[in-house]
Amino acid sequence: MSWYGFFKLVGKGLGYSLARIEVRGRENVPRSGPFFLIPNHQSVLDPILVQAVCPRTVHSFTKSTQFGSRVFRWLLPRLNAIPTRRYRVDPQVVRVALRLVEDGQGIGIYPEGERSWDGSLQPLRRGTVRLLLKAGAPVIPCGVVGSYDVWPRWSRRPRRCGVSIRFGKALHFGKHDHKPDRERVLDDAIARLARALEDLVGPDQPTGATVGSVGPSSPEGSFVSRPPKGAKTGALAPEL
Repeated sequence: MSWYGFFKLVGKGLGYSLARIEVRGRENVPRSGPFFLIPNHQSVLDPILVQAVCPRTVHSFTKSTQFGSRVFRWLLPRLNAIPTRRYRVDPQVVRVALRLVEDGQGIGIYPEGERSWDGSLQPLRRGTVRLLLKAGAPVIPCGVVGSYDVWPRWSRRPRRCGVSIRFGKALHFGKHDHKPDRERVLDDAIARLARALEDLVGPDQPTGATVGSVGPSSPEGSFVSRPPKGAKTGALAPEL
């Protein structure tokens, strides 16, 4: 058994001990070939729960600061984590993602860029959707409902609640190699992906920020945290 398979079992055991987990739509995850798994982000538990129940191996974008400790520098690569700089142009992570697509792998990205403070779906980052358009692989939206109640961002400890993880039907945006083509279809792709996530989260979504709205603190729609001064937001790499 690989390290990924071992920690997937550990994560599943941890997840089921913390939450009453319901999973829908596993059949929507491709059995073979490349795909992007795109969940909403309610809790620090989301990557553990989603990867534990996903039928395919997933290489997930993970903020680079989590690689700071010796333990996590050892652990995260064995979970197929891809270190990603938040609020920064990051051409390296784009090259890694495109190479994984060519190899037929699954890639996980949380398109809101951070955990929600109130459980509601936040605006999707344009740079993430640009990458989806450049790669051209099927996009599997994933709705996570209830993990905010188990362990919200502002809480120090979890509490046992129900969690539903819903894998949606694949979205196909096509492959757009040229930047003008990506920019032409970008807004429509963002709207389609946001609607798909909103439909999966459904009426269980807390009241709060609405999809596509922009908060006063950030031009990219992040309602609480601000990108560092001078940071380039909304893109993962210059060519995107």
